[in-house]
Amino acid sequence: MTGTILNTITVLIGGALGLFFGARLPDRLTQTIVAGLGLFTAAIGFSMFLSSNNPLIVLGGLLVGGILGEWWRIEDRLEAFGGWLQHRFASAADPEPDDARTGLTPREKFIRGFLTASLVFCVGPMTILGSIQDGLTGDYELLAIKSTLDGFAAMAFAATMGVGVLFSVIVILGFQGGISLLAGSLTAVAAEETLEFIVIPEMTAVGGLLLIGIAISSLLELKKIRVANFLPALAIAPLIAWVLFKMGFS
Repeated sequence: MTGTILNTITVLIGGALGLFFGARLPDRLTQTIVAGLGLFTAAIGFSMFLSSNNPLIVLGGLLVGGILGEWWRIEDRLEAFGGWLQHRFASAADPEPDDARTGLTPREKFIRGFLTASLVFCVGPMTILGSIQDGLTGDYELLAIKSTLDGFAAMAFAATMGVGVLFSVIVILGFQGGISLLAGSLTAVAAEETLEFIVIPEMTAVGGLLLIGIAISSLLELKKIRVANFLPALAIAPLIAWVLFKMGFS
């Protein structure tokens, strides 16, 4: 859990700096920063997708995961949670009826920052690999590198999306910490080589597609996509890969 705690601290520090300097940025510069973040996020997503050994596994995981996510209404529940956080902790600090830069209400802006940051910080390969490594051996070097990157990303996100970005640490603690705690049980089911070469590449590829979805939906605002509803695919795709491996098909 050491790496997860470090990650939480860097996001809080970076987000706080972003909030402090964000109000001083011109609107045009803010829009350019968001567009740049969107392009970079999409590029990272494409590179992650290329790690897949079998794109059909990713497709199957994405479709099944999307069906489950819609059934469980994951995005609606996360939005409701973000709205509750905004009402409980941030409404007094952001009383304006809407944001002049984005046209969003404070609640919409908070939820957008919360969801976008939570997903970006939790679907990358370093999240999975680093959390497993931290949980198995106590080596948090990979999460320390991720923490540095996330700190700078949180600064940029908070400067443009507001205080909701800081509350993404709740998801980081739950998701990364949960993976670290479950890592021992995971290795009891699959050998380390199977995890590294069969399971994790498909999980990484799905995470890349989710990053592309975030870029299209939240950052570049090209098309609304309920990205959070695809989160079950992060578990479904590697499960399919592991089952096929055990059956001798990969």
